[in-house]
Amino acid sequence: MEQFRADVIAVAACLRGGSGGSPTAVVMDSRGLDDAELARIPARMGASHVAAIAPVPAVPAAGARSEREVRFFTATGELSGCGHGTVAAIAVLTLQAAGAAFQGPLRMAGKDVEAAGGLAAGSGEGDVVEAWFSQGLVEHRAATDAERGAFLDALGLPPDALHPKDDVSIASPGRERLLIPVTDRAVLAGIHPDQERLVAASRRHGQLGCFVYVPPSLTQPAAARMFAPAIGVPEDVANANSTGCLAAHLLLSGHLGDDNPTVTVDQGDALGHPSTVHATATRTPRGITTRVGGTARVLPWPSRPAAAAPIRSTAWTR
Repeated sequence: MEQFRADVIAVAACLRGGSGGSPTAVVMDSRGLDDAELARIPARMGASHVAAIAPVPAVPAAGARSEREVRFFTATGELSGCGHGTVAAIAVLTLQAAGAAFQGPLRMAGKDVEAAGGLAAGSGEGDVVEAWFSQGLVEHRAATDAERGAFLDALGLPPDALHPKDDVSIASPGRERLLIPVTDRAVLAGIHPDQERLVAASRRHGQLGCFVYVPPSLTQPAAARMFAPAIGVPEDVANANSTGCLAAHLLLSGHLGDDNPTVTVDQGDALGHPSTVHATATRTPRGITTRVGGTARVLPWPSRPAAAAPIRSTAWTR
């Protein structure tokens, strides 16, 4: 197993029915690790992302309340946010508190984010935590013709694959991504994107990537796939931030009612890691805000050797 100069915990984030989930690495205390070291962790752990937790500096910014800062990395470098990484970090912090509920803000990208976690279930293979966080204001706009065309071409989607009662849009909780509605789950499962063209389109139009989804129906939850090769993630098992974006879009467009503004999104099936994310959208005077969550299984804690020695990570059986 890989060894690191810090505790590295394996978490399956955003489970579906207690199994599956997105393989996510969490560093318990990232002090002493530089950015290059953090960016190497996901690939070595078999994960797409790592959430790096550290105490907030002794002299925080004026008005800050967080005691912990969380940063996120893929193999290509640091991200401003990661939804399933946030769920994973909350799960670890909850279990660090001996299973007590976790409540409090986390510092992310210079902002305090309200977060909460509580023990949902447990087994001999790990512990399951239910985690939620406030995504904040989600900005929304229509996609331009150039953005729409570039991403549909890269995905290989003809115009008749798009959902007739929805349209391509762009949402941002801090970084923009396309939301692309398709007609059904068969179309969603059949997407085989040209990753190089997706990278080019993402960089040309300043997009994180694209979240392709089937809107919810009376009989099924929504389903989605997230493609973000420009940040080193050809396809994400679970993308919680985009689920929050979708909830905001569906509320704004009238597909969700104010009396029940919650969406459940199945993800990860194409990658063999079935995952589910939940999000609730709320209208405010400033715009639409969201709250996003899921369950996460924290795999068995690594043993602690002598203080000066590196700590051996837990990892997935691949």
